[in-house]
Amino acid sequence: MRPGEYGDRVVAVEPGGIEPVAAADRHGRPRQLFWTWSSPNLEFATIFVGVLGVSAFGLSFWQTLLAAALGNALGALSHGVLSARGPKHGVPQMVLSRLGFGYWGNLVPAALMSVTAGIGWFAVNSVSGAFALNTLTGLPVLACLVIVVVLQIGIAFFGHNLVQAYEKYIFGVLAVIFLVATVYTFTQAHPGAAGGGGGTGGFLLTMGAAFGYAAGWNPYAADYTRYLPSTVRGRAVGWYAALGLFLSCTVLMAAGAASATIGGAGGDESPTAAFTGHMPGWLSAVTLLAIALGAVAANALNVYSGALAFLCLGIRLPLAWRRAIVALGFGAVGFALAWAGLSDAGAAYEHFLLVIAYWIAPWLGVVFADQYLRRGRETAGLLADRSRRGWAGLGAFLVGAVVSIALFANQSLYTGPVPKAVPAIGDITFFVGFALAGGLYAVLGRRRLV
Repeated sequence: MRPGEYGDRVVAVEPGGIEPVAAADRHGRPRQLFWTWSSPNLEFATIFVGVLGVSAFGLSFWQTLLAAALGNALGALSHGVLSARGPKHGVPQMVLSRLGFGYWGNLVPAALMSVTAGIGWFAVNSVSGAFALNTLTGLPVLACLVIVVVLQIGIAFFGHNLVQAYEKYIFGVLAVIFLVATVYTFTQAHPGAAGGGGGTGGFLLTMGAAFGYAAGWNPYAADYTRYLPSTVRGRAVGWYAALGLFLSCTVLMAAGAASATIGGAGGDESPTAAFTGHMPGWLSAVTLLAIALGAVAANALNVYSGALAFLCLGIRLPLAWRRAIVALGFGAVGFALAWAGLSDAGAAYEHFLLVIAYWIAPWLGVVFADQYLRRGRETAGLLADRSRRGWAGLGAFLVGAVVSIALFANQSLYTGPVPKAVPAIGDITFFVGFALAGGLYAVLGRRRLV
């Protein structure tokens, strides 16, 4: 397609890959970002964060709500700042990451983004959608997984405009259903019940899980603002993106925490069946449908952005549909991983949710430190410069990630020496990783800012 032919066409395969969006193809308004970042969070993965706060981390409902709100606020704030840069540059977020990491140093975060988004998150959300559809229809779980995956890949294959259109039109359906489900859940819940003694450690674990979930969208931010006209107000872009992310995450995490205080769930039930088990039949059915549709909303973004990140690795694909072809590949791999994870979805999700923040936090530290150091400077010519190796950014990132994980990680698979010695510290890996990587880059990057 020539510039201007894609424009705002919905039923058309988005051409190209990570090239800057031509002015003739720019369209949309900042307010569309509210549902772009609300719809993908109106799904069960968000609810399960609240469930973890009460059932796994030993907090009361109100403690869980506060921890989740704080984690979501941090993730939404950083998301708004990153989103605001998209219209100016017209490129995906992981291309903008080259400013701090250089062309070659950026291969590491781009590869991590490809795996966590295009494969990891895709698998997690596909499983929850498949369980919901299985509970609703009685079809075999594998058949439900196939249905969910095909829908997700189909939307991502067509690209940006169809993804945005799906998020827009599904928003009203998901918002109404989940609002009714949340209100009913609160009528059955016991929010005043005492917690299980999670203390400060449980609070920080829950806050870290919420931050990991919300900030998990940060490496996608500019992917969905780069088509906006370059004349839009960056502040409006940032606020709409941040507000959609914060409200959707906080409301559904509150619903999850409330549901965990009801009790009575059977040990053999899937997580989605446990969440809807206390509801009357009609509400349970529409909520399960919303969970499946919400999984599609989330994974349309995951596959699309995962494909964009993969193209940032510099692999040359001489095809007009190279982004679409990569999306199909990620969908196939994600399907296989989701299939393998059907047997123990709850534990796998808990581990994945905490680990994802481990790399995003130091990545954010470098990105924001670089943005501060480059304020007022022209940067457009740096994004495609293959001579920029970015050792300062990559070094700061690796030090921040390795040191924070080695010393502060608090997982069942690995616990660092600090939380072993002081269990009340919980898991502050993301705080340490962000501060260490950002501070180190502020020193190294100031010496040679190119």
